Amino acid sequence: MSRVQLALNVSNIDAAVDFYSKLFGTEPAKRRPGYANFAIVEPPLKLVLIENSSAAGSINHLGVEVESSEKVMEASNRLQEANLEITPENQTTCCYALQDKVWLKDPDGADWEVYTVLEDSTTFGVSRLNSENVCCQ
Repeated sequence: MSRVQLALNVSNIDAAVDFYSKLFGTEPAKRRPGYANFAIVEPPLKLVLIENSSAAGSINHLGVEVESSEKVMEASNRLQEANLEITPENQTTCCYALQDKVWLKDPDGADWEVYTVLEDSTTFGVSRLNSENVCCQ
């Protein structure tokens, strides 16, 4: 199952987790210091919260989570055939997970990723694309 990902910068991770747990009626699938993610069944959504007080209230990035590295490659090929500029990242640690992914920007500069989680990680990780507190850029 594919699902859209929305990653938000929040000023207070505890308050944000409390709010989104109530809003979607579910607890986080993963919780680490300054980070939480929800695997929401209905509507199908991966909600990622990243504590970043200097950017609070803004979108961190958007994405589409897919089932496998093969699906990432299929998306990569399709996007390239559509003449979109992409940046692949394979075997990268990001948001407490080892991932394969491909990045692109929308016309207004918003970052999108198509990614799959390969395994859990004990470290947050930082994308090669951005060295700020934005891993899953």
